Amino acid sequence: MKIVKFGHACVRIEHEGRVLVIDPGVWTSAEAIDGADAVLITHEHADHVNADLLRRTDAEVFTIAGVADLLAAEAPDVRERVTVLRPGTGFTAAGFQVETVGEMHAEIHHEIPRIHNSGYLVSDGHTRLFHPGDALTAPGEHVDVLCLPVSAPWLKVSEAIDFARGVGAAHNLAIHDEVYSARGLGAVDAHLGRFLGAAGLDYARVAEATELSW
Repeated sequence: MKIVKFGHACVRIEHEGRVLVIDPGVWTSAEAIDGADAVLITHEHADHVNADLLRRTDAEVFTIAGVADLLAAEAPDVRERVTVLRPGTGFTAAGFQVETVGEMHAEIHHEIPRIHNSGYLVSDGHTRLFHPGDALTAPGEHVDVLCLPVSAPWLKVSEAIDFARGVGAAHNLAIHDEVYSARGLGAVDAHLGRFLGAAGLDYARVAEATELSW
């Protein structure tokens, strides 16, 4: 499995000529979506879904009802190729086996209504990658690569550490990393590197369009 980290929460997964993209949002460069065979969207926030990017491809889009409703209002042409998913669903997208995980977005503040969110556990038959979206809901299954949120209005570094240690993936790739400044992210990296390293797990935050293989 080749993984390419794009802006903020977006990752591009490639295997044997197939391309699956997760969460191309407004902070994602256009090249992330080019050549995609399928797209997964975790929830409706703009940093995770961008209709203009989705229009760059004719790939099928898999997502939850809240995102489908958003696209029906803002991009009905894209909505026509959306498959709506329910919690606990298993399906195939671009040749990858995918399972939906969880149902709710993490709480930002108790006065802000929570929306729905679906994480995705993706397998190419050898490597299993988990992208949680904006939630800390673990899949309860073996994971090789965790796309780990590291900065968000709903997240503390202690929660990121405990979530990663609980999932127990050998490889942890930082995502959701455009909320903090470079200095703030440096502090987060130091904590995650120290705690995950002590648990025998690796941690990496990489530059835009960096390719990784696991």
